[in-house]
Amino acid sequence: MSGQITDIEGIRVGHCTDRQAITGCTVLLCEEGAVGGVDIRGSASGTRELDPLSPLHLVERIHGLLLAGGSAFGLDAAGGVMEYLEERGVGFDVGVTRVPIVPAAILFDLRVGDFRVRPDRTMGYRACQAATSEVIEEGSVGAGTGATVGKLMGIECAMKGGLGTSSLTLPSGIAVGALVVVNAFGDVIDPKTGQILAGSRDGPNGLNLIDTAAQMRTGVRPRGYSRESTTLVAVATNARLSKVEATKLAQQAQLGLARTIRPVHTTLDGDAIFVLATGRVAADLNGLGVVAADAVAHAVVRAIKLATGFGGVPSFADLNSMKS
Repeated sequence: MSGQITDIEGIRVGHCTDRQAITGCTVLLCEEGAVGGVDIRGSASGTRELDPLSPLHLVERIHGLLLAGGSAFGLDAAGGVMEYLEERGVGFDVGVTRVPIVPAAILFDLRVGDFRVRPDRTMGYRACQAATSEVIEEGSVGAGTGATVGKLMGIECAMKGGLGTSSLTLPSGIAVGALVVVNAFGDVIDPKTGQILAGSRDGPNGLNLIDTAAQMRTGVRPRGYSRESTTLVAVATNARLSKVEATKLAQQAQLGLARTIRPVHTTLDGDAIFVLATGRVAADLNGLGVVAADAVAHAVVRAIKLATGFGGVPSFADLNSMKS
């Protein structure tokens, strides 16, 4: 067991990263199909193909999930995921072919790197080619390449976000994994200590964190262009769930974001949690929700601690290095 979302049997993950343009995408493949659910709490989401996740929709299973940078432009990368899966005969059978069902969600990273370069069909396909069930890279990779956090005072005072993953396995054999791309407006908190790990700094060259929520309580409003935030989450489990239960699990997993991001689910964020249930083991939904929230919180912290500073935005490691 690697302690990553790829511990869930039937789930493969791949990244495509452009370090020069500072953007990328991440794909989760479930070629045997998974029951999906979604819960969106932020008010600035950008998504594609969410209808099949509804309990009222004809399609029962999804075959992949795309998370991408590039704002709404990045949704194009889902076409590459569909192409990859169709070539392998994966998808909803419509007689003449199989149509891969690939929900997608994006984050805003256009102001960090080269805004003219966005995840596209080719990047989506390459992410699929790189997909593995083994250990994956974390930090400033894939959809997390251009992620930032702490944008109350504008991008000039922000810090690097990133991509993190975790997994937990219960004695019963139930496994839950989380993959989180942290691009939040607010600060990221260590839930064990209450310490702010990354967030808005006290100036473009500042080394001190100002506590976004505390500042907002005094009436401070977002400065500069702050509409560039979103935390995207994939929760995968080997539990056997219905669409209704998968949606409920996504709602329960939101507690993991509430523990680690402050403030969370703002009008400037597009926070969304997707669930992929491969349906191999019976499970208690409430207990599963507790574990899912834990996995999400752990993945958020990993995303911040493993991020790399570039594009003029320092990381957790950079800030600690400069202070010592």
